[in-house]
Amino acid sequence: MATRPTQLLPTFPWDTLVPARKRAAEHPDGVVDLSIGTPVDPVPEIARDAFVRASDYPGYPPTIGSAEVREAIVGWARRRRGASALDAAGVLPTVGSKELVASLPAQLGIGAGERVLFPQMAYPTYDVGARLVGAEPVAVGPDPAEWSDASLVWLNSPSNPTGRVDDVEALRRIVAWARAHQCVVASDECYAELAWEGRYAITEDGLCPNSDAHGVGAPSILDDAVCDGDYHGLLMVYSASKQSNMAGYRAAFVAGDTQLIADLAEVRKHGGLMMPGPSQAALAAALSDDAHVAMQRERYRARRNNLLAAAAVGGLVNHPQSHAGLYLWLGVEDASVTSAELVAAFADLGIVVAPSSFYGTAEPGRVRVALTASDEDIARAAQRLTHFSVRRAK
Repeated sequence: MATRPTQLLPTFPWDTLVPARKRAAEHPDGVVDLSIGTPVDPVPEIARDAFVRASDYPGYPPTIGSAEVREAIVGWARRRRGASALDAAGVLPTVGSKELVASLPAQLGIGAGERVLFPQMAYPTYDVGARLVGAEPVAVGPDPAEWSDASLVWLNSPSNPTGRVDDVEALRRIVAWARAHQCVVASDECYAELAWEGRYAITEDGLCPNSDAHGVGAPSILDDAVCDGDYHGLLMVYSASKQSNMAGYRAAFVAGDTQLIADLAEVRKHGGLMMPGPSQAALAAALSDDAHVAMQRERYRARRNNLLAAAAVGGLVNHPQSHAGLYLWLGVEDASVTSAELVAAFADLGIVVAPSSFYGTAEPGRVRVALTASDEDIARAAQRLTHFSVRRAK
């Protein structure tokens, strides 16, 4: 009997949070769920209006995307990611980014006997995509000199869950390694517009004054400063889910190497993988407007500052490299406290968070705390965190 796909996969991590959810729900003032990064704020009006105007869409949408959405992706990538050499032949809309992450090894023809690399602490779907094609998933550190040969390497900067940012120099080293090893680099950059601290922090006016990158926020793999305008073997993956609260629209794209994009488009045509036409129109509108992104970024900045201040009062410490993204990467000074114990301590306060074990084994004793909750829920969580006790986690 053939191996069923479910036999290749680990337990879905969030299914294991049922006991913590149950405990948190017992809090007299209700539960605050900060375990999943799902947007809660309104979809920008410019995207909703575009979706409505395109809603009478009886035919099949083009797999490669409408001319409008491809032009919008190119304009955005040049303006916000420093990808001055990108053109319409190098972009492809996708049905959300998770679908692409999970299926990219298959769409690239990777299979048994090949390796897929990804960061030691990482979004679990990079591992899942490798498993589904029988490839070997390999978690690696940040130094490519220590990596083994592979067919695909996933980058994620800013990182989910840690908030770590790869700088231009690090990305250049990775590009050089990948080309020497004939390896495709796929860079998941969906949090790039949410850089809070350090060299690539974005200010309230949307600028990044301390950066030597040509774009804004965490540097892109397609940035001129990283790849010198040569996209061979390079793919950037991006989503409107985070910057524009459009997770429900399944509006994302991949951009870069024109030959790889053409190959992916051909596979996706045969598989019927096409972004709905109204979502393409909404994505084009959202990517053409930076004002709503700046507004959303400031919402998250305020929530992050609120939670950070409260966590510090409660004795919780954010990781020193957690400079960007939609999450805090919290722990305590006592290294003997496990992430499972921290999850339980948060649940005692009526707060649900995700343990570091969901993302790898390299950084035990931390939890991921999402900023994607209403201002009211963030305020409730912050008030409770001031009463956090390490004793609860022991």
